[in-house]
Amino acid sequence: MNLPSEGSQPRTHWRVTGWLLAAVWLFFLNIPLLTALHQPEVWRRVLGASTLVAFGVSYVCVFQWARNRRRVHLGVPRGRAWAALALLLGLGLAGIPGTSGDWLTTLVFVAAAAVFLLPTREAVVVVLLAAVTPPVTAALVPGWEAESTVVFAVLLASFAMFGVTRLAQRNAELQAAQQEIRRLAVAEERARTARDLHDILGHSLTVVTVKAELAGRLLELDPARAAAEIADVERLARQALADVRGTVGAYREVRLTTELAGARSALAAAGIVAELPETVPALPAERDELFGWTVREGVTNVVRHSGARRCEVRVDGSAVEVRDDGRGPVGEPGAAGHGLVGLRERARRLDATVTVGRRPGGRGFLLRVALPAGS
Repeated sequence: MNLPSEGSQPRTHWRVTGWLLAAVWLFFLNIPLLTALHQPEVWRRVLGASTLVAFGVSYVCVFQWARNRRRVHLGVPRGRAWAALALLLGLGLAGIPGTSGDWLTTLVFVAAAAVFLLPTREAVVVVLLAAVTPPVTAALVPGWEAESTVVFAVLLASFAMFGVTRLAQRNAELQAAQQEIRRLAVAEERARTARDLHDILGHSLTVVTVKAELAGRLLELDPARAAAEIADVERLARQALADVRGTVGAYREVRLTTELAGARSALAAAGIVAELPETVPALPAERDELFGWTVREGVTNVVRHSGARRCEVRVDGSAVEVRDDGRGPVGEPGAAGHGLVGLRERARRLDATVTVGRRPGGRGFLLRVALPAGS
């Protein structure tokens, strides 16, 4: 069974509300309609009633058309807007034989439509013309009375439609902002997933490669040791698969102690002497995860790129450091691959600083992540 999406009910609600906002005001056409229905000649009754019905339907359709365009962030073409106003005005004028002077009520809707369809300056001109038409026509046409209530209604309806228009505009801007936020959230989540997958597979596949090479060299010299290394390769491959599934499922954890154990195994397989802490201080969960990622990234770089013979990891309550005695960083100081970029992004969340460069003494590589003092 297909269930409605989260936003379907609000969208349906606003579609219905949009029709009601336009249609509810058509009640005020009852005055010219009653005038038309009380005409002595049949053709006047038919003409007056039919033009008023056509006017009401056209007004609602124009309102909904413009509203739909604004909802999808499309402007109302000026030419079409003027054509729609001309249609409404023409229908109002066409009904004069049946509605007499009461046709002036249609000007209220013409003025409101102008505010909704046109730029502000042009809309103000239309509203002013609609407001002065009743007294001018009363002075020029014998038998027509000066409809002061129509003038008031034109101004009031225009002001109300101005508020509705601004509300619709702000609502459209809010929807656009929400869509942009959702898009950025999706992009950030994709970047996070890609970064985690890179870090996980980069480390695991590096260790698998080193152990596979070691097993190949030991295959004839020490078959038992080679078999043990192959078993490690299988275990690491299964662990990498589990880590990938965990990352995709958003429940994977990186722990400092786990990464130190993995670092010990990876360095031993690469023939690098490891100086790792036997115990680590109790750390908050976020800091423990950050330090775990630091050890993972640092040791991966040592195994993959350094050519080092010794690697040392130091940990205290506010900092973690990975250093080796290899060839040191290649390229500009602070240059970073994908792994270090991801590490810097994680460190930024805790206001931690990431230091990348040569270790003191000028030889080897240093990676250090430190929390602010007092944190």
